[in-house]
Amino acid sequence: MLLVENLVAGYGAAKVLHEVSLEIARGEAAALIGPNGAGKSTLMAAIMGVIEARSGRIVVDGTNVTGHTTHSIMTRGLSLVPEGRRIFAPFTVRDNLRMGSIRLSAGRPGFDERLDYVYGLFPRLKQRESQLGGTLSGGEQQMLAIGRALMSNPRILLLDEPFLGLAPKVIEEIQAAVRILQEQGLTLLLVEQKLDIALNIASRACVLIKGSIALESSSDNLKARSDLDDLYFSLAEKAA
Repeated sequence: MLLVENLVAGYGAAKVLHEVSLEIARGEAAALIGPNGAGKSTLMAAIMGVIEARSGRIVVDGTNVTGHTTHSIMTRGLSLVPEGRRIFAPFTVRDNLRMGSIRLSAGRPGFDERLDYVYGLFPRLKQRESQLGGTLSGGEQQMLAIGRALMSNPRILLLDEPFLGLAPKVIEEIQAAVRILQEQGLTLLLVEQKLDIALNIASRACVLIKGSIALESSSDNLKARSDLDDLYFSLAEKAA
C-alpha cells in the first residue's frame, strides 16, 4: 500500500534521510520509532510532499507519487496528523473538520456522512462542534487533528506523535479510536517515541536512527526481548 524506496531528503544543505526504505501492506499498522532528531517527522513530510525527495521514490498503491504536490498525494488517499496538532485555533470544531476535507464540502453528498463518522469516533467533538479550536483542551485538540485528517476518507493515515504530552486517560481514548480504525482496515503509519505505546498499536516497528533504518522487526519479537531498552539506546549510540 505504501512503499518508500532509498529515500533521501532534507532541508537546505542538510541531508536528514539517508536512503530510507520501508514498505507497509494494505491494512497494516506499522510504527516508526526513534529518538528526537532521528528524522521521523522529516520522513512523514517527505511522504506527504511537504519537502522534496532528493532521490529515491514514494509509491502509493502502485502509483509513483514522488515529486507530486501535497494536494495530489492527498487525493491518492494519504492523510497526515502532524506533530503538534496544528489545528486552526480561530475556527470552530466543525470548520476545522471542514478544512480537512479536500473532496467533500458542506452540503454535498458524503460530507455530512463523513462528519457523522468523525463525531461517532470522537463524541466530544460533536459536543463542542461550535466551540473555537483554540479553546479546546490538549487532548480534544488532538482528537480534532485526527478527525480533520479522517475527513478526506484516507486509505493511509500517517500519525506523527499523536500521544505527545497527553494525560493517560486521553491516551487510552485515542488508542481506542485508533484500534477502531485498524479494525476497519485503515493502513496506519505511526511515529512514536514511547516503545510501549508503539508496540501495542503496531504489528511491526522500524527504528530510525540518524536518518537511517537501524532495525526492523515484528512488535511481538521486540516485546519478547528483555534487553529492548538497552538495544534501543545502543543503536542510537552506534549511530552517534
